[in-house]
Amino acid sequence: MRKRQRPTRLLGSLLLVAAAGAGALGAAPAPAAATATPLGQIVPAPAEVTAGGSSYEITAKTRIRVDDGSREARRIGGYLAGVLRPSTGYRLPVTDDDAGDGIRLELSKKDTALGGEGYRLTSTGRSVTIVAHAPAGLFHGVQTLRQQLPAAVESDSRQPGPWLVAGGTVEDSPRYGYRSAMLDVSRHFFTVDQVKRYIDQLALYKINKLHLHLSDDQGWRIAIDSWPRLATYGGSTQVGGGAGGYYTKDQYKDLVRYAASRYLEVVPEIDMPSHTNAALASYAELNCDGVAPPLYTGTDVGFSSLCVNKPVTYDFVDDVVREIAAITPGKYLHIGGDEAHSTSHEDYVTFMNKVQPIVAKYGKTVVGWHQLTEATPAKGALAQYWGLDGTSAAEKARVAAAARNGTGIVLSPADRTYLDMKYTKDTPLGLAWAGYVEVQRSYDWDPGNYLPGAPGSAIRGVEAPLWSETLSTSPQIEYMAFPRLPGVAELGWSPAATHDWGTYKVRLAAQAPRWDALGMQYYRSPQVPWGSR
Repeated sequence: MRKRQRPTRLLGSLLLVAAAGAGALGAAPAPAAATATPLGQIVPAPAEVTAGGSSYEITAKTRIRVDDGSREARRIGGYLAGVLRPSTGYRLPVTDDDAGDGIRLELSKKDTALGGEGYRLTSTGRSVTIVAHAPAGLFHGVQTLRQQLPAAVESDSRQPGPWLVAGGTVEDSPRYGYRSAMLDVSRHFFTVDQVKRYIDQLALYKINKLHLHLSDDQGWRIAIDSWPRLATYGGSTQVGGGAGGYYTKDQYKDLVRYAASRYLEVVPEIDMPSHTNAALASYAELNCDGVAPPLYTGTDVGFSSLCVNKPVTYDFVDDVVREIAAITPGKYLHIGGDEAHSTSHEDYVTFMNKVQPIVAKYGKTVVGWHQLTEATPAKGALAQYWGLDGTSAAEKARVAAAARNGTGIVLSPADRTYLDMKYTKDTPLGLAWAGYVEVQRSYDWDPGNYLPGAPGSAIRGVEAPLWSETLSTSPQIEYMAFPRLPGVAELGWSPAATHDWGTYKVRLAAQAPRWDALGMQYYRSPQVPWGSR
């Protein structure tokens, strides 16, 4: 998480005077050379934009005004002040007085059409007002406001401004309710602070789910009290060796709270019956032969399996699901189910049909990789499709049939959305088993008609997974995620009618100075007109 220095109010005011003259306390216009970012020229593209009228300028006299008694609005106002204060140098107090100027954050019970995540932003010469029906919408509106301001607003040191928001109105709500990014903390372990940094980056693009891949052959990353060796032994290494690591329950709860403060729901994944070598190495009784294999630090897949016919396997699953469900307030729990190559089809079906009711018993909704459809998906379950454009018609048809029978689909086609795929053959990080995935390819597809035979109503949304076989640092995460992640976020949020590579790549290029100000690494794809740096 980026640390910010709190500048003094006096220095902030002096900077403003230097930038805009002696009348800078709100009366004088911005310098003629200063122009506001055109309204709506952001990522993801808003649903409706009506541009026009005077720009609003944030000055030393600006106040962030929230509804009296609205704890969530006040908290979001404090978050916004924390983003703006270091770069502007302004104090930007959060107040519940009802003056008509400043930045106004309003929760409106009557604006039901905005739904749980929509918002309306109105900018005039006197104020910027963000109205939402629910707190998540207010938070998403704040992200739009951030992107309408100059990129230097993301800096953690004082910048000259001016801080203009173009005039007009944005009315916006998401196309899909499930807009997710996955981080694999199993192949390589990432600390709480590294995950929080990624959460902040996801929030800027209105992502609302963080899928944490918490277990795999190479490492078990969450403490389970009833099976303690899972973390202490199974979490002791990672790909290529090294110390590995795991989250205590308090650390995991801290991550969940932090994500919730950015309106992201954590979806924990315990992958099974395969991808389980770390668990099998930790407890011999989980193996059919009663012999624990050694810890594994390679990158092969599909060789491990829980013993489907042993009762202790389901005691294990019950304990793990119960403990994780108890510290996960969100709706979903991901049970994996992919690449079970060493499990027979019959055993796979048996296992999945026994495990899904355990998830339901502890109040969670099942998510599984799309191989879940080889069994019988539970009522309300989500199947996460990770196939390729070239995946067999029969496999696609099976998933589509499940969709027609009521299973929701989250789309993560590997040759479109897997952020660990190399951009080109020269990319120093990542893998290429799904092909090379340049920025245009990751953006230029429509979730609404991607899977033949699946009704549009079954598509719940999209996810951009980031597997970590070759990644071990935050700069490496960022280099592979950006600039592809914002495109997947746009596919999840923006209306299909806005989808156009030619205009998107220009909006995407304008994000680069923001990433620079945030100290992020990213791939400067030749497909994007970045401009000078």
